Amino acid sequence: MPDGRPVKITLGEMRAAGVRGLIVFCLHNASHNVILGRDVVDQWADEVRFSDLEPRFVCKACGKRGADVRPGSEPTIAAVVLPA
Repeated sequence: MPDGRPVKITLGEMRAAGVRGLIVFCLHNASHNVILGRDVVDQWADEVRFSDLEPRFVCKACGKRGADVRPGSEPTIAAVVLPA
């Protein structure tokens, strides 16, 4: 990508692997994170890449923009990151 971030998989590729949720980690403090369940993730098209979503998230704990988005749904601590 032009901004130097790697191009990541699409939501469709994740769904094809049987995973329906996302874990979103704040780029500035990984303990700031949230699990996005199927009800939220299914609102986005299969063609959307994780790398397309990452710069759109703003951490509600520290107020900084940027996230590391990963497939999964395991509970984590301090669920505080929400999309902008």
